[in-house]
Amino acid sequence: MPREPKHASNRQAQEIDADIEDLPTSKRQMAIDGVLPSRNELKQQMQDLQELGEAVAALPVDRLDKLKIDERLRDAIDELRRTRSFEGKRRQLQYIGKLMKHEDPAPLREAVASYRVGSAGDTLALHKAEYWRDQLLATDDALASWVKEHPATDVQQLRSLVRAARKEKLEPGERHGRAYRDLFKLVKEQMLEVPAEDDEAPESDPSHDD
Repeated sequence: MPREPKHASNRQAQEIDADIEDLPTSKRQMAIDGVLPSRNELKQQMQDLQELGEAVAALPVDRLDKLKIDERLRDAIDELRRTRSFEGKRRQLQYIGKLMKHEDPAPLREAVASYRVGSAGDTLALHKAEYWRDQLLATDDALASWVKEHPATDVQQLRSLVRAARKEKLEPGERHGRAYRDLFKLVKEQMLEVPAEDDEAPESDPSHDD
């Protein structure tokens, strides 16, 4: 009776099994005896390393440059970024997963987590800047609220950009005008400004009162 073809979803599990089979006979026997992690535990470890390798490969170049990783792993990541085919990427990610066995995963997990937290914060700041831009264009009351929260803003410049952006008429499919973009840029930059404690208005000195 002909053997039924194996399902494609089992391909990755088969590849991980092959990695485990690469272990020396002594270590495989130790795993059977319970001295080393079980086969299922080893498969999970390999899966975790492959996922970590994929996350590391997705880091921006400037962050990769700061990581102390083996040159072979860095070359493999660079090759992954040059690969265009789906199958080629899949095989390259598999290779990266194998190389991850020689890396200390702790600092790599920390680098991935740090980037993801920072990326989420950037996205939140972007949405907040978009919200303020839309509010400033929608109502005059928003300008007073904005200045109250960001007193260092050049109010005259802000008013000018709001007026200019409101006058820009957009046809269907047309991009927003320069004033609209400059208003967003001003709002975003002001949101990044953190006022120093020394910049706060000092309380009046009773001895100087009339």
